[in-house]
Amino acid sequence: MKGPHRPPRLSQPLRWLLLLLLPLGLVAIMWQAAQVAREQALQALVREAENELRLSAAGLEGHLTRHDYLPQLLASREMVQRFLLNQGQQDPMPLNLLLDQFRATADVSDVYLLDADANTLAASNWHRPNTFIGQNYAFRSYYQDAIEGGRGRFYGLGVQSLERGYYFSAPVWLDDTAPDARPSGVMVIKILLDAVEESWAEQDAALLVTDKDDIVFMASHPELRMSALHPLSEEERQTLLATRRYADEPLSPSGIEIYEQRPDGSRLVRFDQGPLTEGNHLALNRHMDAYGWDMHILKPLGSVYQAQWLAAALAGGLYSVVVLAGGVGWQRLRLRRERELFAERERQTLASARDELELNVQLRTHDLLETNRLLSDEIEERRRAEENLRQTRDELIQAAKLAVLGQLAAGINHELNQPLAAIRAYAENARAFLERQRIDAVDANLTQIVELTERMAEISAQLRQFSRKSDSALTAVSVQACFDYALRLYQNRLRDVEVERCWEEAVWVYADLVRLEQVLVNLIGNALQAMAETQAPRLVLRVETESGEVRISVADTGPGIPETHLSRIFEPFFTTKSPGSGLGLGLSISARIINDLGGSIEATNLAGAGARFTITLPQEKRPDGSQPSPTEEQRSHA
Repeated sequence: MKGPHRPPRLSQPLRWLLLLLLPLGLVAIMWQAAQVAREQALQALVREAENELRLSAAGLEGHLTRHDYLPQLLASREMVQRFLLNQGQQDPMPLNLLLDQFRATADVSDVYLLDADANTLAASNWHRPNTFIGQNYAFRSYYQDAIEGGRGRFYGLGVQSLERGYYFSAPVWLDDTAPDARPSGVMVIKILLDAVEESWAEQDAALLVTDKDDIVFMASHPELRMSALHPLSEEERQTLLATRRYADEPLSPSGIEIYEQRPDGSRLVRFDQGPLTEGNHLALNRHMDAYGWDMHILKPLGSVYQAQWLAAALAGGLYSVVVLAGGVGWQRLRLRRERELFAERERQTLASARDELELNVQLRTHDLLETNRLLSDEIEERRRAEENLRQTRDELIQAAKLAVLGQLAAGINHELNQPLAAIRAYAENARAFLERQRIDAVDANLTQIVELTERMAEISAQLRQFSRKSDSALTAVSVQACFDYALRLYQNRLRDVEVERCWEEAVWVYADLVRLEQVLVNLIGNALQAMAETQAPRLVLRVETESGEVRISVADTGPGIPETHLSRIFEPFFTTKSPGSGLGLGLSISARIINDLGGSIEATNLAGAGARFTITLPQEKRPDGSQPSPTEEQRSHA
């Protein structure tokens, strides 16, 4: 009998060729994966940069245009026109104060008035050492545009303050009816843009704004301001210095270098100086037609590099797995040939292993049956625990209702003492009238006694109704009826409180009547306690519907809820009351009830003073004639 063939083996030259090709393939795969990941990451970064650039440009335009109207408004002021008409004959101080008042109200940097020759006559900074009064600004384009009858705009450094600002100007007309009429002055406002730049600093990108000469006059990094985006020739530098737009700033180059121009219009840049030298950036720009500016955004390429390394590592790992799988496959082929030499021994070993496996299966089956029994016992124990928890929760809710009932006891006691005293007085009067044979007076006193007993029965019925347990059945419930019931429980404490009911028609929700009443009683009681020290307490009850939901709110005019407590007021046993005044369970139970009803509850502070609790529940259609109306529901409570 021939033995099995020897396993195949590779020749020595083929082995050397494989050792050479495998590393080359690894390098090629990792490089290609890195290039694909780089392109995808750059595209995602371009989309992100475009969105941020569009929002930032819109914010800058909005910040500038909101003051566009102010020069024209001031130019039409009678005081300004009268001052220009009588130059040299009036005290400029009232006009200076007026301009300073407008500056503070409009939140701008400076407001000043130029005459027809561009001399500053009045300014909001009249009291500062670098005041504009007496300065001539004929060289500024905003004066030249406005003196020609138009409205001017200009950006540059202030000659006196050396602060960067944007200027709006408008002509001041004293006589605009003549054909050859010319403005008699120019009203100018100056806006600082520091607040806009401060908001840019919060972004994960650098933002620049350049003018038509590529001068960076706004930037999220202060070191880049008043620099040239690209190096200027000496002639260009002298021309810009002659305009005095940027005063005597050197306008040194920003150090930006474009090393890749992409087909989508973006650019990959680096800096050889300044605050952005640590890494490369993706650059995009957006033209602002209204101002002739370009806004640039520079996004760091760190995420792109990270994506490249990750893709290369994944591709290298996958390549290694494939190579390893090929090697394993080749090895398995050799091992299969070798296993033919030991087939008989393997069959014997397999038989022994099968017997051992059957034994292990029997043992494992026994273990699984035991585990299944224990799991069934645990499930039954958990079911009993959940049933006990549900029963405990219902008892806790009932206990909370009884606690509120105890708080109402003082007021109810007062309500019952008055009728009892009156019954006693009417009974004594009836006895006296009976001795005098005044039957009519006796009947009148007995009638009063009957009415007073009915009133006491109504109060007692309300307490019994509130203390009853819920059957947990969800049905259509009138919100207004629940509010009326809760207010009747507190009618003694509401005598000095203004109650405002804000609803127009009956609104129904899908809820449990008793539990919803309990929540409203708790919220109204808390509101009354919060307004105990308020001079003019006012309770606002509001019902609103929106998109199939009902918003029920209870608001008071008390001191409100401290901000540090807003996130904890619905926690069990958390209370801000003095010891003995409450357990801190009312709001926690109320929140649990509303959650069980499929709704939500939230607490907020009102502007000024007071707090508001808002309940949101699903809206229910008004029930048919077989269901009780809100009025009938109220009578059923009594």
